[in-house]
Amino acid sequence: MPEPARRLAVAVTGASGAIYAVRTIAALLEIGCDLEVVFSDYGRRLMLDELGPAAKVDRLTDLLVERYGDGVRRGSFVVHSNRDLGATLASGSHRCEAMVVVPCSMKTLAGVAHGLSRNLVERAADVMLKERRTLVLVPRETPMSLPALRNLVASAEAGAIILPAMPAFYQKPETIDDLAAFVAGKILNALGFEQQLFPAWKGE
Repeated sequence: MPEPARRLAVAVTGASGAIYAVRTIAALLEIGCDLEVVFSDYGRRLMLDELGPAAKVDRLTDLLVERYGDGVRRGSFVVHSNRDLGATLASGSHRCEAMVVVPCSMKTLAGVAHGLSRNLVERAADVMLKERRTLVLVPRETPMSLPALRNLVASAEAGAIILPAMPAFYQKPETIDDLAAFVAGKILNALGFEQQLFPAWKGE
């Protein structure tokens, strides 16, 4: 009997880095995950600003297939409103095993660090922390203020994995998509998946 698909949450907020979000969503779909996706208001704007008019949230499947191929159809996803605090993700009894916020804005980071739960992204992240499930935060900000650094530490102390969007270059990337694939691969590793998006470092 086949194992059930893993159910994960992906949140997209308003830090620059929409390409990291779509590459991560595509990679998780390619390995057959069931995703629950939430866009903040600025996350929705980010998609359009950085990926163009085709990147409307209600056309997400078309965008993913166009960029990454039909392999994304191996998984499934639903999109929740960030204003819907009655959504399944807001409850600890809902069996969503992990969550990634990619990219993670400093505003969202602050909300997670202080448990504010003002919207579904923050509430779902708080659920992951209180239920001791995996929460991966992918900040994309430089330089960082002292409050932001303290919020990173507070989030890490609460149990989150802090995974900055810092592509490496040992894999000799040739395109922007190669850089995005590296970050997405790191996210998959943090979520407990094997990944084929970039080669592992093998030493000298």
